Amino acid sequence: MSHNPESENPDVEPSATQANSDSASNDAALDELEQAIETTAAAREQSLPGDELSAVKADLDQAERRVLMAQAELENFRKRMRREMEDERRFASLPLIKDLLGVVDNLQRAIEAAEQSESGGGLLEGVKMVAGQMESILAKHNCQVIDPLGEEFDPNRHEAISQQPSDEHDPGKVSLVYSRGYLLHDRVVRPAQV
Repeated sequence: MSHNPESENPDVEPSATQANSDSASNDAALDELEQAIETTAAAREQSLPGDELSAVKADLDQAERRVLMAQAELENFRKRMRREMEDERRFASLPLIKDLLGVVDNLQRAIEAAEQSESGGGLLEGVKMVAGQMESILAKHNCQVIDPLGEEFDPNRHEAISQQPSDEHDPGKVSLVYSRGYLLHDRVVRPAQV
């Protein structure tokens, strides 16, 4: 029975396994090309007739170019894999943050409702504390609030719910925010509804 440790370990990501496999095959190809260069260089040292010597030199030059190209491809592959793994690490918490945003919204609504009610003093303070804790946890994980009131409308960060003329705000400026938006690092998790 074959034992595959990758299938038992959920922490090993398929992209990392593929990267190791691709890197190994690239290293093997580099070794093969380097052997061809050494063989050609050894043949160069022997005294060969003019035509054969020029053919061997041409082969050596071609092999050296292939090695340089393979090394450049390998380096580009490694850089791309590092970038992809860094992005995966930076945005691993994205699903959790998306789920928490609904809770944060409900806490904000509870605060607004309690502020309008005259009998919710203690409850209001408690809800404000919980909302503050949630926002500080989100900030700790690089999730920032998009609160665009008074800013120029940006379709990449804002979702237009309605449009209305206003004497207080210029056209194209956000005059009312229905729901705040959020950024994780530099990526929009949810646009602000304006």
